[in-house]
Amino acid sequence: MSRQRLYGKTLNELSDITAAVSLPPYAARQIAGWLYRRGAPEISSMTDLSLAARNLLEKNYETGLTPPSSVASASDGTRKYLFGISENRFIETAFIPDRERATVCLSVQSGCRMGCHFCMTARQGFQGNLSSGDILNQFRSIPEHRSLTNIVFMGMGEPLDNFEEVMKSLEILISEWGYGWSPSRITVSTIGITDRIRDFLEGTRCHLAVSLHTPFDEERQALMPVQKAHPIKKVLEVIRGFDFGRQRRISFEYILFKGLNDTPDHVKELAKILSGIRCRINLIRFHAIPGSKYRSPDTKAMEAFRDRLSAKGITATIRASRGEDIGAACGLLSTLEQNKTR
Repeated sequence: MSRQRLYGKTLNELSDITAAVSLPPYAARQIAGWLYRRGAPEISSMTDLSLAARNLLEKNYETGLTPPSSVASASDGTRKYLFGISENRFIETAFIPDRERATVCLSVQSGCRMGCHFCMTARQGFQGNLSSGDILNQFRSIPEHRSLTNIVFMGMGEPLDNFEEVMKSLEILISEWGYGWSPSRITVSTIGITDRIRDFLEGTRCHLAVSLHTPFDEERQALMPVQKAHPIKKVLEVIRGFDFGRQRRISFEYILFKGLNDTPDHVKELAKILSGIRCRINLIRFHAIPGSKYRSPDTKAMEAFRDRLSAKGITATIRASRGEDIGAACGLLSTLEQNKTR
């Protein structure tokens, strides 16, 4: 029988475990400290627990940390790590250095069920949710974890479609008994699941990024089938009804597709639907994937689109492309690895 993983458990879950094996209540905090602050690789390393307690835990539990199976390094310093989740299931984790910032981009699902037509991960279909341990293992097990300054939940999968496990991972990252990170250093991205956005905003103080890509309903539904169940206007209603304060950021992700969503009409409509929301738009170059009909506009066209948004009073930035020589589009490496094993 395989042992259960301790890593990724919340303090309440650790308390249930220690109670079940008749350890004192304070043992849960001791274990959390070893898992998240002190980085114990094994239960045997938790030396402020008695030897008897460690032996008792080791019968049914392990820390559960796993290293990446491979890494691809880009010329700009970006690295993509591949983690095996189960047989023929892989996820990607990106490390992105940028001057004083060092960001890790976490995946939350193997594959994805949202079906966005421009996304390589979507072509894998939905293969399963990651546990909070799987999510945080990406953060903890890359060699650069001690130098990280920012975390983004923007990798494979839709975070709000794996809501409970994502929220558990955020609790561990932010809590004083966990990693003690400031929520202002963490951003969660979503394509827009209306009820879950409300729950997320009420349940955490982390930043929110919404994948927008076009302000027009029919056009967005053609790109992103989720638009039918969760129209962007409904998503914006939820956002408008929430007080973000000055320490919390709302941003909109906007992949530019040449000749599709980069016209003056798009600028005008964006200004209309985002009116009254203190936000910024991140303009993103489309990274080509095999067989896709979409193309990215050139740098000059992206800058012109940004400038038109700025003229409408919308803060817009062009996100620098990173890791292009190792397959920048999320899902490419994991798809290649899965195809190797078939």
